[in-house]
Amino acid sequence: MKRENVLASLGILSMAAMTLAGCGKNNATKNETKTVAKFPVETPIKTPKQGGVVKIAVETDTPFSGIFSNELSSEDVDAQVGAPGQETLFDSDDHYKINDKGPATLKLNLKNNTATINIKKGVKWSDGKQVVAKDYEYAYEILANKETMCPRYTNQFEILKGLKEYHEGKAKNISGIEMPDGENGRKIVLHFSHLSPTMYNAGNRYLWSSVEPYHYLKNIPFSKLKSSDQIRKNPLFFGAFKLAKLVRGQSATWVPNEHYWRGKPKLDKIVISVVSPNSATQAIKSHKFDVIQVINTQWDQVKNTKDVNFVAQIPLSYRYLGFKVGKWDNKLNRNVENPNAKMNNKALRQAIGYAMNVDEVNKHYTSSLSFRVTTLIPSKFGDFFDKDAKGFPYSLKKANNILDKAGFKKKGKWRTQPNGKPLTIKIAAMSGDATQEPITQNYIQQWKKIGLNVQLATGRLIEHNSFYDKLQHDDKGIDMYIGGWSMPSEPSPQSYYSESAPFNMGRFVTAKNTKLLEDMNSQKAFNHKYRVQKFHEWQRYMNEEAYYIPIYNSYQITAVNNQITGYSFKPSKNNSGQPLWYNVGYVK
Repeated sequence: MKRENVLASLGILSMAAMTLAGCGKNNATKNETKTVAKFPVETPIKTPKQGGVVKIAVETDTPFSGIFSNELSSEDVDAQVGAPGQETLFDSDDHYKINDKGPATLKLNLKNNTATINIKKGVKWSDGKQVVAKDYEYAYEILANKETMCPRYTNQFEILKGLKEYHEGKAKNISGIEMPDGENGRKIVLHFSHLSPTMYNAGNRYLWSSVEPYHYLKNIPFSKLKSSDQIRKNPLFFGAFKLAKLVRGQSATWVPNEHYWRGKPKLDKIVISVVSPNSATQAIKSHKFDVIQVINTQWDQVKNTKDVNFVAQIPLSYRYLGFKVGKWDNKLNRNVENPNAKMNNKALRQAIGYAMNVDEVNKHYTSSLSFRVTTLIPSKFGDFFDKDAKGFPYSLKKANNILDKAGFKKKGKWRTQPNGKPLTIKIAAMSGDATQEPITQNYIQQWKKIGLNVQLATGRLIEHNSFYDKLQHDDKGIDMYIGGWSMPSEPSPQSYYSESAPFNMGRFVTAKNTKLLEDMNSQKAFNHKYRVQKFHEWQRYMNEEAYYIPIYNSYQITAVNNQITGYSFKPSKNNSGQPLWYNVGYVK
């Protein structure tokens, strides 16, 4: 299952940088982009030998949180650090369809609205205990118990019978989870009010696919799980590796899990370390790491590096510009839109989108390795993606016309609100690599060209953890923000944009959005044509309302030691969106 994680946002930096127009000649060529598109998705397939240590870099300018729980973590960096040990129950084919090759099998009964899961014998935690039915039920309890403050819980999970009552504290157990062979058995039968077509795909958000070690965690109060040593310092896993050493926020050392159900992994050790994005180029050129992601703005500096294989994919992810139009209500456990919010004006949001010269920025700074996206559904989802969508192509003329017609009149240099009051817009984003300074200054200058006074929310970039803390707690000093998603391998956007989704950090709520999200995941949506139609309707609606402006996606290029085999981006060789480290080894 592709983890649904918050990506590091595009950084907003100081006002002192040059604008795009003053940055010199663009060196990107069409041939470079075509070359990247032809990069392999995996290293050459060869016979691996036994043994060896792989050093992996995780690029971040802040320490990683180290929350090793699929329910409680919400950050992509944690997923990368935990990848050698963390797996989910289901493997998939290269089209993201769940198959029977993983730790568990899944069978859906459309007539009875049930899903039957059988955990395979020998799938064991790293302490040697068999993964059992109670471990699956316990993961659902962590997901749904209010005391865990789980960021992944949304009402779409509530098609599982009894889950809503458990979430609201009206029931001590989840009635829809049946364990025919008892808690220590390996069979689970889930009873739903109805099934959804999303359930056939790995990464869907109607059927949970993770387990947690109940025997290890059961004595920890739900409210203290996220901060407990059992989650953050000494976690258990049933993946190929187990955690041997952790330097909190900085590095993790993994050794083989002798109880791993697929067999003994090839590597003796995996060492994952944090490296600053600004140091990534030198780290690649000096071969400091065996696996390190290329920062696209640094591609020209590393593309000729020898003794590495560059493997690439277009990930299920994108960056977006979000507008704050409401708040999260803890009592109601849902988003509540404020019709009087400063940014609750469709014309203003649309104009901001059209003023962004995304194509020019991508060509100049990333050798076209980043590219403008036109909707909030990635193109890799095939016919669910609306190929006719135009998004927000750059047009200052259109942006100005929209604002003029909507009554945002100019008073001197800046436009005022339609009611005549001054308009100052505070934007927030995280720190990032050095190129974000001129990129962001360029966008601020673009908004200035249409008369919008846009300023940094805190006067500077915000550190990663603080950034999301401010967004999740609806900091009043933020009007809009640049963020991003790494999506699961099921196209439904409900986990991000629904009324009950904590990840809907703009807090927009409309009846039409709710209806479209429900329709695309309903029983009617088992008809593929109907589901595609609803996806297209939703994309058109979201572009019209512009609560979220899609900005760009990027090729994800990784430099891998050319002596390594088995490193793959293919969905069939992935688990939790990360390479299946059991397959990785050194060539003979």
